[in-house]
Amino acid sequence: MRDSLVLFVNGWRHDLVGRDATTTLADFLRRRCQLVGTKIVCNEGDCGACSVLVGRPTADGRRIEYQPIDSCIALMFQLDRTHIVTVEGLRGAGDPELTPIQEAMVRCHGSQCGFCTPGFVVTMHAMVEEEIPLDTPSLRYGLSGNLCRCTGYRQIIDAGTSVDQAKVARMADLYPDQPMLDAFEALGEGAVRITGEQTVFVPRTVAEAVEFKAKYPAATIVSGATDYGVLHNHRRVAPADLLCLVNIVDHDFRTVRVEGDRMMIGGGTTWTEIERFVKPLYPPYHEVITRFGSPQIRHAGTLAGNLATGSPIADSIPFHLVVDATLRLESTRGSRAVKLNDFYTGYRENVMEDDEIITEVATPLLRPSERLAVYKISKRRDMDISTMTFALWIDLDGDVIADARLALGGVGPVVVRVPDSERHLKGKPLAESTFQQAGAIARKEISPWSDVRGGAEFRLQLTENLMVKAFHEFSDQSLAAAL
Repeated sequence: MRDSLVLFVNGWRHDLVGRDATTTLADFLRRRCQLVGTKIVCNEGDCGACSVLVGRPTADGRRIEYQPIDSCIALMFQLDRTHIVTVEGLRGAGDPELTPIQEAMVRCHGSQCGFCTPGFVVTMHAMVEEEIPLDTPSLRYGLSGNLCRCTGYRQIIDAGTSVDQAKVARMADLYPDQPMLDAFEALGEGAVRITGEQTVFVPRTVAEAVEFKAKYPAATIVSGATDYGVLHNHRRVAPADLLCLVNIVDHDFRTVRVEGDRMMIGGGTTWTEIERFVKPLYPPYHEVITRFGSPQIRHAGTLAGNLATGSPIADSIPFHLVVDATLRLESTRGSRAVKLNDFYTGYRENVMEDDEIITEVATPLLRPSERLAVYKISKRRDMDISTMTFALWIDLDGDVIADARLALGGVGPVVVRVPDSERHLKGKPLAESTFQQAGAIARKEISPWSDVRGGAEFRLQLTENLMVKAFHEFSDQSLAAAL
């Protein structure tokens, strides 16, 4: 077992111990490495000014794969066995020239105050690295996690579309993979444990993780840190013990796959991996995932973390409730299966024991007779917290609704099922009046609040409106199936 973290920054090796292991990546880069091109603005993963590339070995260990993340909410203990590339590292050592993307930003006036510019440049380099075309639709999506208050974005989009991607240097050319891969392999397969003001444990297997959780049941579990990073920065949360799951190599824990009639999502699977997988299986859910945070957030965050946090406006919970997902909870005492519908007991409270972790989420696949509608309502399309979330699942017997499940978020302390509305739908025809009546019933079952995102009456009316919207989508799907 090692007592230090090993990572590379712009090709240079760093071995970290003590307090350095629990600082944020952005602070480490700026204060320890003097790489001040990485900017800290929101300090909660919303603006993208702190974007950097993080490279991790692929599953087969043959190369390093790069993605952008928000360094302001990434903790150093998450980054063992990685290569970090900052805006200063996007060109070769000693190269005085701007990269083609930087040149395009200058030429197209894509920078005014300049504070957000490094984040935009890094993210566009990441798109090239991931072989995403720099066309207007891809840029609008790929840059959705980077905010600019000066340019209005038009000049930034113009800069991106003007770039010849063939002329942009790839990370493997600037920083050959093999020396870093060799360094990581030399570390062996052992876990990392760092002690100091905080104890941090970074296991390599689920078995090691549950053993630590059994010994330290109050330990805070961290994977993507998209929630913990914000608490660390703004509320100065600093638990005595931290269990980081990001380096677990167990295959089932890190993958999303289909087994029989279920989709199995490992506890360490990121939203990016899920997004790529679910589109043909659950198109409405895929649409919501594309609005889940930003690419930088989806590269880090996990479904298991979103479900465990249990926010009443969590984007993932309504879908997994209505399709009747099952969680696999693991401890040294064994594993148990818990239906998500039986998981929550109150505001951010659930039935997990202190020594358990979520290792898998099993989600039934849709059958031909089933229909699904999933909606996220927010003030902005991208990078916004939900005003309300909605998921409706029905099973049709011809033109009659044989079964129904409806879940609503943002209308109470937890995401709620509305049983009276569900009972009304069962046995009724697939007709607009059926859904209008069900919506009227549902609004009597919820107690939404008023806040800056919308009033209680607005949320009540949304419930009825979304029911009717779901009917029209289901009706169109049934018509298409009949043709």
